[in-house]
Amino acid sequence: MVVAAATLTPGRIWWSAVRPATLAASVAPVLAGTAVAIHEGGIRPAAGLGALVVALAMQVGVNFANDYSDFVRGADTPRRVGPVRAASSGVVAPEQVRWAALAAFGVAGAGGLALSLATDWRLLIAGAACLLAGWLYTGGPRPYGYIGLGELFVFIFFGLVATIGTVYVEALRVTPLAVLAGCGIGFLATAILVLNNLRDIETDAATGKRTLATRIGRDRTLILLVLVVGAAFMVPILMFVLGFAGATVALVLFAVPIAAMPVRTAFASRSGPSLVAALKQMAAAEIAYALLLTVGLLI
Repeated sequence: MVVAAATLTPGRIWWSAVRPATLAASVAPVLAGTAVAIHEGGIRPAAGLGALVVALAMQVGVNFANDYSDFVRGADTPRRVGPVRAASSGVVAPEQVRWAALAAFGVAGAGGLALSLATDWRLLIAGAACLLAGWLYTGGPRPYGYIGLGELFVFIFFGLVATIGTVYVEALRVTPLAVLAGCGIGFLATAILVLNNLRDIETDAATGKRTLATRIGRDRTLILLVLVVGAAFMVPILMFVLGFAGATVALVLFAVPIAAMPVRTAFASRSGPSLVAALKQMAAAEIAYALLLTVGLLI
């Protein structure tokens, strides 16, 4: 992506590296998990706030780690369309990005340790798995983000683990409703990554980054996008049919038009800027989904 040199200030570079649009993937599961906890009759606000800090720090850490690792492995090229990468910008030293990633993971680890000591020491195991998975996504000797497993990572850690973990630290139990909420949030978080990898499919293939999109091709990636978005909106229906929530949970379906817009864009355009906009729209859809689920569970 070509950016005017005058705009490449360190502040802008760092903010771009944070990837603000992706923060929806860390806020939404905590919001949904808190709603489930209240619905199930338990709420610990301090624990919920701690879960939010951990989730945000993990997301930022993953974004910085991905920025640094892609630079080191040569996956960032001038042809790439998307947010400016800090490590390859020439304005920020790559080692600074690496240390920023470690610092963010450190904040997540400290927050997770505090939550574990205040709730259940066994959460330390889940926390360690999250930190390890976050770094190995694009780091380490064989990053799984480079072999097509990124979508699975996002579904598990930014869907199931983040949502169920929030419910557990607030309500001190795991319920079927928590699992279903985690699935719904996880499907939309996965959709964000699918759009990201669809946008980068050509440049990733050229640099040997074997994401799921490069492995299965554009057409099948579009089908995957429809499936994960559709699955997300089946979740509230299952919640009602199985008796875990009332009919008001159907409010989530009002987010369908928001999620449909980026899907239509993905089918209609191969333009990088259009797909960047679609990714941001899907992030908005995930937040809308979480908010509507919250309202549906609480009224």
